[in-house]
Amino acid sequence: MTNSSRSIHIRIIVTPSFNMAATMGFVDPFRAANYLEGMTNYSWDLVSEAGGVCVASNGVSIETSSLREAPTKPVDFLIVSSSWTPEAHGSSDIQALLRQASRQNTTIGGIDTGAFILAAAGLLDNRRATVHYEHIDAFRELYPEVECTEALFEFDEDRITCCGGSASFDFALQILRGIHGNAVANAAARYVFHPRMRERGMPQNPQSVEPLGAKVPGKVKKAIKAMEDNLEDPLPIKGICEVAQISQRQLSRLFAQYLRKTPVLYYRDIRLDRARGLVTQTTLPMSEIAYACGFSSQVHFSRAYRERFGLPPIKDRIEGRIPFEFRAWPMHRKRNNND
Repeated sequence: MTNSSRSIHIRIIVTPSFNMAATMGFVDPFRAANYLEGMTNYSWDLVSEAGGVCVASNGVSIETSSLREAPTKPVDFLIVSSSWTPEAHGSSDIQALLRQASRQNTTIGGIDTGAFILAAAGLLDNRRATVHYEHIDAFRELYPEVECTEALFEFDEDRITCCGGSASFDFALQILRGIHGNAVANAAARYVFHPRMRERGMPQNPQSVEPLGAKVPGKVKKAIKAMEDNLEDPLPIKGICEVAQISQRQLSRLFAQYLRKTPVLYYRDIRLDRARGLVTQTTLPMSEIAYACGFSSQVHFSRAYRERFGLPPIKDRIEGRIPFEFRAWPMHRKRNNND
């Protein structure tokens, strides 16, 4: 991206149940830049495959143009904003439009799970990309030819992706910075009260501190990291303790204090959390998912899955793909004394 004196046009393709906050967060810095500069340096439009009203994941609706109604003139940026079930919305028409744009020197991007649709169109092969952390495992399973990172956003030449949420502000501000420089980007950031523009390469979930400031001891972090690094072939708790350099008794005490779970239950739950992503976001056989998440028996896997989420994985594959207002993950988890 280089400095430009001409107007830049951005087209955003939204899919059903897209993330409204992430999409509007992406647009707003450009609006602020126009206002502060006193000229329309940036313009945008929102389109969907069918056009008309498109309902976001929070139940709010926006009006869109259809792909056929949208002007055929090439745009500077073509961004796909999707959230739930992206594999159901990357139609042949959308993919054809993306491929056509790629031949017109258009910068193509994705917000939240938009990278799934770009990858399905073959536009991310041998590129870096990112998606919302809940979908990373599924993306890596489906598109091994793409280097999927856990960064907030990725810029790989004319392919740009963002994990969504508030990172969409940073994503847009980085584009502003690349086109019109630091002064414009800083002014827009101040105007939308975004006090700190996060840089490229920053992880989606920094390990140093929780959002509300509650710190977890370093040895607990080491234990969790060891668990996360060994999901397919789980380590015994004794092995986790050796990695964290802590006794089993002390580890159990710290987990109870900070996580309100035993190490065994916490380890099982993060394996099931990964499994749920693969169940609801891919079509992999249940036996493969069970093995990939450290369960040697599919019966044991199904029983543990039902206990954690309140329904068997085969049913969650259907119901988990249906977003609705105020859906909270994990929505089916039963409360117990360890929560």
